[in-house]
Amino acid sequence: MAGADRWELVYYETAAGRCPVREFLDDLSAEQAERVVRKLDLVEALGTRLDPPHVKPLRGRIWELRVTGRLQHRVLYAAVVGRRIVLLHAFTKKVQRTPPGEIALAEVRLDDYLRRLEREEP
Repeated sequence: MAGADRWELVYYETAAGRCPVREFLDDLSAEQAERVVRKLDLVEALGTRLDPPHVKPLRGRIWELRVTGRLQHRVLYAAVVGRRIVLLHAFTKKVQRTPPGEIALAEVRLDDYLRRLEREEP
């Protein structure tokens, strides 16, 4: 696939410099982290064209990347201007439905990201 067709994955960083999705990946076993990274590669290649069962819309601009297997991992993200996808939050799924608190946290992080992005643009 041509480079111009790819999306840029942006790892959300807190104002203090923490990167929650990278921290989540670092805490996984090498095998589990590789499974998540392979799915992130699909997001980078296909962006908003990636369909279920790989992704699922949750609420508003928040989407869920679904990594299935013995352990179920989720990465919550949003597409933003400039063919960028911001990776906002990640967790290991333990219940049937995505907990509302996980979605709310992703929404807060997206608002923070967009607010800081506005301040950076001329």
